[in-house]
Amino acid sequence: MPETDGPKTVAKPGVSPRALALLAAVAVLVYVFDRVSKYLVTQNLTLGEPVEVLGPLLQFHYVENPGAAFSLGAGSTWIFAIIAAAVTVFIVIFSRRIRSVGWAVLFGLLLGGTLGNLTDRLTREPGFGRGYVVDFLQIWGFPAIFNIADIGIVSSMGLFIILTLRGVGLDGKRAPRPAKASPADQSADDTP
Repeated sequence: MPETDGPKTVAKPGVSPRALALLAAVAVLVYVFDRVSKYLVTQNLTLGEPVEVLGPLLQFHYVENPGAAFSLGAGSTWIFAIIAAAVTVFIVIFSRRIRSVGWAVLFGLLLGGTLGNLTDRLTREPGFGRGYVVDFLQIWGFPAIFNIADIGIVSSMGLFIILTLRGVGLDGKRAPRPAKASPADQSADDTP
């Protein structure tokens, strides 16, 4: 007679190598593209002088950003370095739970972008943890100058909104939608 009174354990799905590989590939792609573009900018452009790429619509305008987006918090660069390091550690630890292609891309974009800007904060002047981030992309009508890492971070937030609105979980499954009541059910609810 088999024993059925013992504690029941629910098997947790293992790590998804496919999702981890995708996350890593996206992160490396964003990071390398960001680092190469910043290297080319610092070697070939003059600080503060815009260069038209598509007329005034798109310009390369090399600036050094001591703060966050829109240069906010310029005196608190070290705080942004700590936050970026914490986000990086969180993603690395949390990544084992991801089984969805969409979420893997999201966290890859976020990780690559975060590491790109964190590298600037750790390695550039005026010093470790206080380094200025290289920004160079300026779009007409947009109030900030940004970089490839920023594109990765903002794209991850857009993807987060899409996945959340669609109800896609970390495992790639959609949350069940509530069933709509039929007109017959609604009229039955209205009777006293």
